[in-house]
Amino acid sequence: MILVTGATGQLGQIVIEKLSEKIPTNQIAALVRDASKADHLIAKGVNVRVGDYQNGESLLAAFQGIDKLLLISSNDFNDRLGQHKNAIDAAVKAGVKHVFYTGVTMNNINSSPLKPLLEEHFLTEDYLKATGLSYTFLQNSLYAEVIPMFLGENVIETGVFFPAGEGKVAFALREDLGEATANILVSEGHVNQTYNLTGSEVISFAEVAAILSELSEKAVSYINPESEVFEGTLKQFGLPEPIIQMSVMFAAGIKNNDFNKTYDSLERFLGRKPTNIRTYLKAVYKL
Repeated sequence: MILVTGATGQLGQIVIEKLSEKIPTNQIAALVRDASKADHLIAKGVNVRVGDYQNGESLLAAFQGIDKLLLISSNDFNDRLGQHKNAIDAAVKAGVKHVFYTGVTMNNINSSPLKPLLEEHFLTEDYLKATGLSYTFLQNSLYAEVIPMFLGENVIETGVFFPAGEGKVAFALREDLGEATANILVSEGHVNQTYNLTGSEVISFAEVAAILSELSEKAVSYINPESEVFEGTLKQFGLPEPIIQMSVMFAAGIKNNDFNKTYDSLERFLGRKPTNIRTYLKAVYKL
């Protein structure tokens, strides 16, 4: 039995959908916090279990009879490491055989402006290793889906306004990462392995602007403001402070070239080239 946590989240739903194409749904379990949001999973024949990363006892009950656990990292930044420890402790007590953890691939967390935000991924990996459980670390690159989040819906008119300098990123689509994860979960091996799952190209935000210009047949500028100017502009738009700080930190990390390496693992587990950014931008901006 394979259990996917965060099963109603964006990545979790993709993984379950792809798993259901490969194995019977009665071999798939889904961890959700709210069962009322899982009717579509129940209808597919998926074994829905209720649990919360903040509640170790609920996780212990939910992990009974599970062979492989996909621990999708929490999107709640309030003691995220503690939440992950609860899940790992419950996996040990429940006799789970193998834990797969979705972290992040980056060059050096210790020299990154994103250390305060992302270090918990690596501390989670250390904690999981120390348990002696079989593990696989799925270190995902930045999702391509953050591009429109950072640039907005009207980027063709407004231009790319983002303080990422000339930093480049090996973006990967969430859909591709979910598919590759499902392929890994249903195949054998992977014991105590770390896989860097990235796109097969690196791209800067200046290059994003150039692609958008070509696709739209309009001149889309790239403006690389000072970080303080960018932060002030976001405040003028009335965005929540946590969103502003996260955007500023990710821009700094990209400028620092934290995500500018490509690896072949994603292509290998997909059995094809990952979706390129041009294709993604054309689809998301309907160009």
